[in-house]
Amino acid sequence: MDHPKNPLLGAQEAGADNTPSTEEQEHKQESGFGKFSRRSFLAQLGAAGVAATAGPLAHAVETEAEEEAPAGVAGAVPVTLNVNGKEYRVKLESRVTLLDALRDHLQLFGTKKGCDHGQCGACTVHVNGRRVNSCLSFAIMHQGDKITTIEGLAQNGQLHPVQRAFLEHDGFQCGYCTPGQIMSASALLHEPIDADDDAVRTAMSGNICRCGAYNNIVAAVQQARGNRTA
Repeated sequence: MDHPKNPLLGAQEAGADNTPSTEEQEHKQESGFGKFSRRSFLAQLGAAGVAATAGPLAHAVETEAEEEAPAGVAGAVPVTLNVNGKEYRVKLESRVTLLDALRDHLQLFGTKKGCDHGQCGACTVHVNGRRVNSCLSFAIMHQGDKITTIEGLAQNGQLHPVQRAFLEHDGFQCGYCTPGQIMSASALLHEPIDADDDAVRTAMSGNICRCGAYNNIVAAVQQARGNRTA
């Protein structure tokens, strides 16, 4: 059986014919004067790609392993969070955002991660009754605070008035931004803003709807405020 030649060694395997083939001679002629053949170029390009991605891939595997065992993360400290009337005791690294704590550690997935830069409003929650972009706030800062997420907005099996209004006015399409829209709108009910639609648009401007359901969202908010009927 013929033994394949290792392209990284540049020499024939033991016992093989040492007479270079025509193809090998051409390759040597091309590469002998500082030039690259198409084959050698692709080989070196592939090797460079492997070297460039090996580090990040190893780091990703390392990170994943750490998240599976959060208690072993360097710098993790005990944190107590009061979310939807229930206390949660977890160990978190001090830079974990409130958003990531809710989703990754408490498995409350209703709060959505959109831009992760405080620009879309999908991650809006209530902290002591005020709306907050949870992606911009560290979880460790909110010990002792009362946090409400979309999962805790309905009470005693009854939807919040804003939730009912969103259903009646079709205030959503894909639904990804809807939890943040509803959390922002429900907090808005207790804020001193004018009664007109433009005031609602301004107050809700931090919540982006990629589908463009803004008119229905404003109608839903106005109904919940008592300024419009279904």
